[in-house]
Amino acid sequence: MSSAQSNYYATLECARDADAAALKSAYRKLAMKYHPDRNPGDAGAEARFKAISEAYDVLKDPQKRAAYDRYGHEAFTQGMNGGGGGGGPFGGRGDFADIGDIFETIFGGAFGGGGAQRPQTRRGADLRYDMQVTLEEAFHGKSTEIEIEVSQACDTCDGSGATPGTSERQCNLCNGMGSVRAKQGLFVIERPCPTCNGRGAVIESPCRNCRGEGRVDKAQTLQIDIPAGVDTGTRIRLSGKGEAGQRGSPAGDLYIFLHVKPHRVFEREGTTLATRVPVSFTTAALGGLVEIPDLDGSTNKLEIPVGIQSGKQLRIRGAGMPVLQGRGRGDMVAEIVVETPTKLSRRQKEILEEFKATETGDECPESRGFFDKLKDVFGS
Repeated sequence: MSSAQSNYYATLECARDADAAALKSAYRKLAMKYHPDRNPGDAGAEARFKAISEAYDVLKDPQKRAAYDRYGHEAFTQGMNGGGGGGGPFGGRGDFADIGDIFETIFGGAFGGGGAQRPQTRRGADLRYDMQVTLEEAFHGKSTEIEIEVSQACDTCDGSGATPGTSERQCNLCNGMGSVRAKQGLFVIERPCPTCNGRGAVIESPCRNCRGEGRVDKAQTLQIDIPAGVDTGTRIRLSGKGEAGQRGSPAGDLYIFLHVKPHRVFEREGTTLATRVPVSFTTAALGGLVEIPDLDGSTNKLEIPVGIQSGKQLRIRGAGMPVLQGRGRGDMVAEIVVETPTKLSRRQKEILEEFKATETGDECPESRGFFDKLKDVFGS
């Protein structure tokens, strides 16, 4: 006997006066027993599973059950289902909760909880804005304004998308759920409702200004506060300043991505500022002081030790970039570059000649060591 001809109560092994809890318990027990995944290749089990699902689909719904008790199967074969949804195991929206419960029990929740999901609001998209700042601005921080064109809530309809004086109505196709389901083999496929695009509601009289979107593109001016110590890649988030959501849904966020411009004097590595400091060969030989400008407007005095060589790095503590959202500053690293004079007066040349005449080789041990190595290599 086919499932369409069998008695639904007998199929579920329940009495005709069984309550909803007893029906559900019987359905769970039998559905788990005869589920095709537990009986691979058993056509009889698959047919029994379909019959069980069909029977429970009808009996669990009070309106369908009343129609079945009065008219039998004819209630669903002659258009007498009273609009309660098509017959069969997947005819009404209420059944899916229980099919999902069975899947969850068998597969450990792999199919998620049962029941159709309520429509979700369509939050506006997040936006990105790239901003360039100088190293000085990154050092001090700054407050500035930017103007961007972005979708905002429509003033005419206050973001509803409907002509003023009208409102949206519940979607008839999905009954406000925002999604529709269809049976595909033994599974249920859920998709956004094609009529309302997943919103659960439709607008019959769209706003002319925004054409039913609830948002329009227009310029807005925003205040941006850049903290001291920012670096390239620093991101500032402005909550709710992104694209407006559709029909009153929440707006997205605006992200300001900062890019620090190259500097003529300093190179930055995190909170460290690096610079090359040229010194005369006499200062390198005799030692002395040089002044290096600070980004805060002051100067840093750097002591040059006697006999310093090109490439030597000297560190000035606390003269670097501020720590972002913290205290203190990084360091400044000065790389010494000994500069050889290119223009000498006659007197300067005479002095250097006198100096050269008194050289013993001990004044520049590195040079002397190099030539000694050459002699050892080539035997001269």
